[in-house]
Amino acid sequence: MRWLITGAHGQLGSDVQLVLAAAGVAPSDLRACSSAQLDVTDRSAISAAFDSFAPDVVINAAAYTAVDQAETDHDRAFAVNATGPALLAAEADRRAVKLIHVSTDYVFNGAGTRPYRETDPTDPQSVYGRTKLAGELAVRELAPETSLVVRTAWVYGAVGSNFVKTMVRLERTQETLSVVDDQIGSPTWSFDLATALVELAQSPVTGTVLHCTNDGQTSWRGFAQAIFERLGADPERVQPTTTEQFPRPAPRPAYSVLDGQGWRSAGLTPMPSWSDALHRAFAAVGDQFRSASS
Repeated sequence: MRWLITGAHGQLGSDVQLVLAAAGVAPSDLRACSSAQLDVTDRSAISAAFDSFAPDVVINAAAYTAVDQAETDHDRAFAVNATGPALLAAEADRRAVKLIHVSTDYVFNGAGTRPYRETDPTDPQSVYGRTKLAGELAVRELAPETSLVVRTAWVYGAVGSNFVKTMVRLERTQETLSVVDDQIGSPTWSFDLATALVELAQSPVTGTVLHCTNDGQTSWRGFAQAIFERLGADPERVQPTTTEQFPRPAPRPAYSVLDGQGWRSAGLTPMPSWSDALHRAFAAVGDQFRSASS
């Protein structure tokens, strides 16, 4: 099986490579491309990559994820999050290549009170969410039989900037800090997500939308307190605040929990709890969390 990974230098793309290497995939059967190595908004570059490598599966981990910046950088966000997936889907469909496209909880409006199912109506409230939904719709339209859309949320990992690294840094530099307590979601370790995507790629499942996050839910404050506990720090140093008291350019979903029943019903391995994942993440890459936050 030959694997093409886009967005390969991001936290998810990096972990997909680690999972594939651990599974014994030969370097000759893996092409991991950063945005500089493969611009997903360039039709001719995508066609050339398929021609030269002939992948059996593509995992599209490339994304414009600067949620606030997207509010004023719509064209670039749309190009990466919508045009890119459309070009990949068209090429994958033409060659009958399996495409796994990674999307987000931001396609929902965040007003829910129970975990979002794959079939729930979408209603994005930000430019980021709207561009990601446009990418989903393009993939489903252009490669209906060979594609999979996988929505995830609150992803963190060893590579790049993320909430865990921010909290590790702030624990060192601030006696107390305020973190919003009225946004609820499921923190997801990128390595667990990468493991799940590789399993999905090797399964017969195709032509659908699935949700995949670590199991369970918490608030951003609860997540921050759990990180403090992993650092041996007093979690009560993390004080609650509200979204209203901490305004951002792009609206955040108040409720981002994604229902994992569809994933389990597809015969795929249930995702571990978010708290278990955080424990394993610190055991595996805690030094990277700490060094990146120095």
